[in-house]
Amino acid sequence: TTMAKLTESMTNVLEGDSMDQDVESPVAIHQPKLPKQARDDLPRHISRDRTKRKIQRYVRKDGKCNVHHGNVRETYRYLTDIFTTLVDLKWRFNLLIFVMVYTVTWLFFGMIWWLIAYIRGDMDHIEDSSWTPCVTNLNGFVSAFLFSIETETTIGYGYRVITDKCPEGIILLLIQSVLGSIVNAFMVGCMFVKISQPKKRAETLVFSTHAVISMRDGKLCLMFRVGDLRNSHIVEASIRAKLIKSKQTSEGEFIPLNQTDINVGYYTGDDRLFLVSPLIISHEINQQSPFWEISKAQLPKEELEIVVILEGMVEATGMTCQARSSYITSEILWGYRFTPVLTLEDGFYEVDYNSFHETYETSTPALSAKELAELASRAELPLSWSVSSKLNQHAELETEEEDKSPEEQTERNGDVANLESESKV
Repeated sequence: TTMAKLTESMTNVLEGDSMDQDVESPVAIHQPKLPKQARDDLPRHISRDRTKRKIQRYVRKDGKCNVHHGNVRETYRYLTDIFTTLVDLKWRFNLLIFVMVYTVTWLFFGMIWWLIAYIRGDMDHIEDSSWTPCVTNLNGFVSAFLFSIETETTIGYGYRVITDKCPEGIILLLIQSVLGSIVNAFMVGCMFVKISQPKKRAETLVFSTHAVISMRDGKLCLMFRVGDLRNSHIVEASIRAKLIKSKQTSEGEFIPLNQTDINVGYYTGDDRLFLVSPLIISHEINQQSPFWEISKAQLPKEELEIVVILEGMVEATGMTCQARSSYITSEILWGYRFTPVLTLEDGFYEVDYNSFHETYETSTPALSAKELAELASRAELPLSWSVSSKLNQHAELETEEEDKSPEEQTERNGDVANLESESKV
């Protein structure tokens, strides 16, 4: 009986634990996997509540494009432009191909020189002084390989020499000389172009780590700073900016990573730079700007990226150079300006690059440019008339009315009523 009670109590405990476990265990609801297009078309409030998507850069801060080409089936197109393909390869593959091309060429022609000597019977008359071989002192494949290297590289040590009694050898010598010159021109040209590429020149073209939005000449502007660290300048430098943001058309078509031009002075010529000292590039937020309806509170909610492109010719080589960078919403500071970096010294100007990325806070309305324009039009005042001070005046009037006692309000209301009755009489 004792064992039966113990067994029954253990069974009850186990059943109770299993019931508690069934009650407390969360129910795993498996959501159906949707295609990427369908996930993007979901309402924004649903997707944001479930997951906080991290903004993926289209262009990284160092200027490299964060795009990978996949499922490229027509790979033969790369071979049609073999020169560009070799130049675009990484250095380790380029050097490997460089060594392999020369080695294979030398081995190929060395094999042919050995076959000519073998077929003519020169190998059987090595010690015969009366025999005239095709190539003197060629006694095996190794010596034929060395003679091939001497012929193609035009070294000519003088120990192995082709004779005039071998017409097939003369023809092979002509072919190897011509093909060797072509191989030299092709491979040396690839190496020269790869070495002289101005990609490293872009490393000394710097962009500010943040972009800022503040008032300039009474207008809301988006600004960023560029600079050149070298004393040799970029000739005919020009700046461009693109807004990368997905959009959906009125017909319902979803356009991922849509590119919109950001005007940085194209019509006024301000986009053409004389980049001797760091310059602040400004974009006026007007009705044609994609930031026309974006306010300070709405900016962090936007999923956008600003890509800036600086182009020009390298003064030393004359080759075109391009530097790129980008800014996402977290790197755009509302209500800030850049710290000045240029100072006048004794006979020259000095640039302090320690302050190149520094900013300081300034008084800037938190409204969008559209709202500021509406306020200015209602007040019939120019936008340069400090809209922020206008808002401050409204706030001061409201606080003064709140500070007045109820009796003063009643008296004032009574006076207004008396004036109205007198006007009626």
